[in-house]
Amino acid sequence: MTQCSPLNFGFLGRREVVGCFDGGRLSSDGGLVWLAEIDRRVGLTQRLASCLRDRRQQSKVRQSRHDLVRQRVYQIACGYEDCNDADTLAADPVLKVACGRNPEGGRDLASQPTLSRFENSVSRTELYRMSEAFLELFIDGHRQPPQEIILDLDATVDPTHGQQELTFFHGYYGTYCYLPMLIFAQADGGPHQLLAAVLRPGNVHAGRGSVKLLKRVVARLRKAWPEVRIVVRGDSGEALPEIYAWCESEGVDYVIGLARNPRLERLGEPFLEAASEEFRETQAKVRHCHDLSYAAEGWSHERRVVVKAEVTDKGDNPRFVVTSRTDLSAEKLYDFYADRGDVENRIKELKNDLHAGRTSCHRFVANQFRLLLHAAAYLLLTMLRGMLSGTELASAQAGTLRLRLVKVGVRVEQTARRVWLHLASSYPWAELWNLLAMRVRAGPG
Repeated sequence: MTQCSPLNFGFLGRREVVGCFDGGRLSSDGGLVWLAEIDRRVGLTQRLASCLRDRRQQSKVRQSRHDLVRQRVYQIACGYEDCNDADTLAADPVLKVACGRNPEGGRDLASQPTLSRFENSVSRTELYRMSEAFLELFIDGHRQPPQEIILDLDATVDPTHGQQELTFFHGYYGTYCYLPMLIFAQADGGPHQLLAAVLRPGNVHAGRGSVKLLKRVVARLRKAWPEVRIVVRGDSGEALPEIYAWCESEGVDYVIGLARNPRLERLGEPFLEAASEEFRETQAKVRHCHDLSYAAEGWSHERRVVVKAEVTDKGDNPRFVVTSRTDLSAEKLYDFYADRGDVENRIKELKNDLHAGRTSCHRFVANQFRLLLHAAAYLLLTMLRGMLSGTELASAQAGTLRLRLVKVGVRVEQTARRVWLHLASSYPWAELWNLLAMRVRAGPG
């Protein structure tokens, strides 16, 4: 138990207000039980743990691979991304309940040294199998084969601050970093689900390894759903001829942003001049989209390019998108491309709310493992969000979900037959807990 001197908070009338960390079996994370229940039903942490080989001497093992994976994932989901937090959280009663242990009398969870050794024990082969588990989870989450899946690719910067392996200075971001590649999948207009998270050295091109990753993902999706239509969407970092060529050879559609260059600007100049003239007449924002046939140096043939000629009071804003799709008008095609902005919000959630940039291990492989653990915690929170359709939290950020539904003070009482979670009578979102009780038990989908 934490020892402390009483903390003084002034006076209430003639009575002194004091505090001390001696409350006993209390937890600030009562809502973790919902994430644990969702995890139990979809088997996320069990799937990930089954990918890991246990090389330890079993007679001395106190924490199974599954115990370690779910403890680490649950801690991250609750906002404790630092392994050092485990030294005190190992005895947290709700975390113990979530990990299948009695809050009183049950063995404490793993400490920081155990978790740190665990993170550094995983091999590249095991990481590959864990990545496959994310794909399987997405596939198993659909009772009916989807008609269309949009794969959004995006690279993001992960600044580093130590002597991590394969960290390099990136000129565009102006910092030493890693450059993870993320894929989010959207089936038939549904929510975006994180499908892949690959850590890469900080000196690679934004599109480096995209084709290799797409080959693996598309092959598995088509094995499950041979008739599904797949569309790859990305920003100008993915504007590489090898991506276009592979997509065309595999019957995969693509919609990818193109960086501006002098030739594209010359081709789009007539459209932009017309939009500028209209803006001068109306003083209102003007946006028109048009088709071009364009072939950059190194392309084997011309491809369809949509140019957005936009003029606002802030100036000209031309944009270019290359695509294999012919079923959409130029205007709708650009709107489809612009919808990838929602994925950028999902990436911000992963980085800001789940602290996925906490890749502070020395070994590159250990940092890849950490990225997958953070991705798993993010998935649990997005699955919780999926259970809240029709409520005020249906589109809440992951951090908001944690604040309102997970960070709930609770007193834990263990009796002969039950483990009681006593929550505050004044908790303002009690009705959402009642709703979750029905929906989580009904299962996903």
